[in-house]
Amino acid sequence: MTGSSSDSPTMAYRRLGRSGLQVSVLSFGSWVTFGTQVDTGLARECLSVARDAGVNFFDNAEAYAGGESERIMGRAIAELGWERWSYVISTKVFWGIHGNVVNMANTLNRKYLMHAIDGSLERLGLDFVDVLYCHRPDPATPIEETVWAMSDIISTGKAHYWGTSEWSADEIRAAWEIAERHHLHKPVVEQPQYNLLERRRVEREYARLYDDIGLGLTTWSPLASGLLTGKYIDGVPEGSRASLPGYEWLRDILVDPANNAKARKLVDLAARLEVTPSQLAIAWCASNPRVSSVITGASSPDQVAENMGALVALARLSPEVKAELETGVRH
Repeated sequence: MTGSSSDSPTMAYRRLGRSGLQVSVLSFGSWVTFGTQVDTGLARECLSVARDAGVNFFDNAEAYAGGESERIMGRAIAELGWERWSYVISTKVFWGIHGNVVNMANTLNRKYLMHAIDGSLERLGLDFVDVLYCHRPDPATPIEETVWAMSDIISTGKAHYWGTSEWSADEIRAAWEIAERHHLHKPVVEQPQYNLLERRRVEREYARLYDDIGLGLTTWSPLASGLLTGKYIDGVPEGSRASLPGYEWLRDILVDPANNAKARKLVDLAARLEVTPSQLAIAWCASNPRVSSVITGASSPDQVAENMGALVALARLSPEVKAELETGVRH
């Protein structure tokens, strides 16, 4: 693996916003892979490699593989025998897994949330999650109802912290102010997409929230669904995410000539730094001090190990190199 050695930088840990919870700057998530490309045995291997690299934060969601992702991660952790106090685990709720049953799909109403957390805990085989996210906003449910329900979930001990994913700045602020006004548990973290090609929300829309309410970030898709690995420059490789059934919507994005011209610039710069394009793209996300953790994904232990090499790339990412990278990918 390029950029890997016995004296590689060790994992750093950052607080989740203003909370006291510390999470590894690189984390491991199960989106796309668990339940489609990764079974329990392979998940166990991936989780083990990530943990050996210093990862303490593992991300999941109710909707991933219709709940199977949570089951796989829960079984793998149980088989590894990890002490519950030794890791941080999160899941996300919104879409539901019961089809289009009224009150159980695409909602954040109180009924759904109370059922959803119980279902997630059962599938994970846990008594609580450390962080519970509202996976998307729900304009049909009053934010106040959602805030009360999420706060009550924390009060019952089924989650320790709560946050949002892909909410607007106005929605996050509204939720925080409702919690402040009623002395409820406040949202402490947002999980947005963030990479070299998708920067507006993190760098502009949320800018006031970091200081105003202490918002933390656990960001997803650092590789822009694989585009920033450079592997789509010559088309869609067999076995890649874009070749999977149900991900046809990705193909046009990933084979777009303009996008791959940007990816090629990243590839060239990574070669100069003696790291892989993936490592450099992940390191760029982690170089933003507002980011608490960059969620990485992998379908094999080797991919996990390569992603962890982003710590090497982060150490080599000087302000000058970072500026060159941003300019090259922007144009």
